[in-house]
Amino acid sequence: MIEKDLQTKGRIFDIQKFSTHDGPGIRTIVFLKGCVLRCRWCCNPESQSYEIQKMLQGGKEKVVGQDVTVSEIFEKIKKDKVYYTRSGGGVTLSGGETLCQAEFAEALLRTCKDYGINTAIETTLCVPFYMIEPLIPLIDTFLVDIKHMNSAKHEEFTTMKNELILQNAVEVAKRAKNFVVRVPVIPTFNDTEEEILDIARFAKTLSGVKQIHLLPYHRLGYDKYIGLGREYKMGDLPSPDKNKMNLLKKTAESTGLTVVIGG
Repeated sequence: MIEKDLQTKGRIFDIQKFSTHDGPGIRTIVFLKGCVLRCRWCCNPESQSYEIQKMLQGGKEKVVGQDVTVSEIFEKIKKDKVYYTRSGGGVTLSGGETLCQAEFAEALLRTCKDYGINTAIETTLCVPFYMIEPLIPLIDTFLVDIKHMNSAKHEEFTTMKNELILQNAVEVAKRAKNFVVRVPVIPTFNDTEEEILDIARFAKTLSGVKQIHLLPYHRLGYDKYIGLGREYKMGDLPSPDKNKMNLLKKTAESTGLTVVIGG
């Protein structure tokens, strides 16, 4: 391991152990602060700002965000290596947008790889490609959100156009060891057969991509918005039901991709 990497600092807001989502096997998820998007449905609104915040949770004030070194985080990660090895799991970096802290992410990923730990990141690839490229050899699995193919609608619901995201997806897929497309299925945004089919067709063109995950919308982040004193802009829209998700799954499968609901 490289001493400079171990001393690299970053800002996180949570660590979740023994996760069986967000990559293969049993995983530790490290949640990084900061994001360039402002998705209306985001279930981690405390991740969006890089600033350390205060949030009411269960009637108590909670500080959200802490500055850590790679060394401090890695001490927690490596304790569970036996579970990673037995299950084919490892470490996943999430957010927020992981790539907004590219230097910290690179140092943490390299430290994990040097120790023989499988790595994954959740990302929308919404930063310049030069920030992503050095990380590609260090990542075993890219879990990439592709939310919509229409740039104007993407901007309306996330505050950012999608051209950079789609361009990066093409380039990263060419180099990635494993690239999985994930689609949050959001009512009024992208939950029609036509919209899901458009995304699946794009995913089919990406080098090496064989699988797409459809992630049904939920309101589990609602209380966090209230705790942060923010408006929850999705209102009381319900989650898509099982029949709707199965219909969209069948639609996406028509492209020849393997489609998983959840994941």
